[in-house]
Amino acid sequence: MTARKIITIVLLAIPLSAISQTDVELAPEYCGRLSLGIDKEIFSKLHVTLEEEMRVVDNFGKLGRMQTTVGLKYKLHSNFRLGVGYALINPYNSDSSVFSAPRHRLMFDATGTVRFGDWNFSLRERLQMTHRTDDFNEYQNPRDAIMLKSRIMVKYKGLGMFEPYAFFELRHYLNAPVINATYDGTFYRTPDGYKKGDAGWFLDGFNDCYANRYRGSLGVEMQINKNNSLKAFVLADFVTDKVVDANAEGTKLKSYTRETGFVGSVGLEYIYEF
Repeated sequence: MTARKIITIVLLAIPLSAISQTDVELAPEYCGRLSLGIDKEIFSKLHVTLEEEMRVVDNFGKLGRMQTTVGLKYKLHSNFRLGVGYALINPYNSDSSVFSAPRHRLMFDATGTVRFGDWNFSLRERLQMTHRTDDFNEYQNPRDAIMLKSRIMVKYKGLGMFEPYAFFELRHYLNAPVINATYDGTFYRTPDGYKKGDAGWFLDGFNDCYANRYRGSLGVEMQINKNNSLKAFVLADFVTDKVVDANAEGTKLKSYTRETGFVGSVGLEYIYEF
């Protein structure tokens, strides 16, 4: 290989390596959550649960959604529990003052727990699928988003009616769009080389997998009596989303960005058990 060819390859490689998806950092957002729930043991070790939750978003400025969740929990062993659930998510459109475009979510849980004196340690794996009912560009998102949530929690039971806890949760997006091109706002890079303007991208299905949320929480559960309990908590979410903006026909890629941001939440939850 001649020196001229080597120099040419190096010069071509420099702009190729510089092209990437555009990174966008979002402003921090602060939210609130309020929920009411019931927990009923219908058979030995089998519980049915029902929860209604309200979320306030946009720095506590507007109602975000109402969510109704029903589930079953079964304790296979003193240290292992399985669960299944369904959630009806009703986003609130503040511009038209209506609830619209509900989403349906299915959840499957497996939770293992170990105890050391007054300390409880648990690991929960949750697989969930969320189905969208609205009209949207299916070149940008799948209709059924699949997530895997892995949560490790520690709880202390040595303070009587008060049980402080902390957890960390990692969420993986399992079927994100796969874009066979990178974009810097002006150029697209594909296996065939540079293409400028609207052309030069390919949607290669929905099997991209990446961690898109890191969540930490601190809270305390208060067991008021045998039937009533109250939980107060704070959440800290660090979110990353790969955002595709394409035309409805899938022939033009307008942008391909990676949005990162922080969402802080405070919440209060009441549960009645019987």
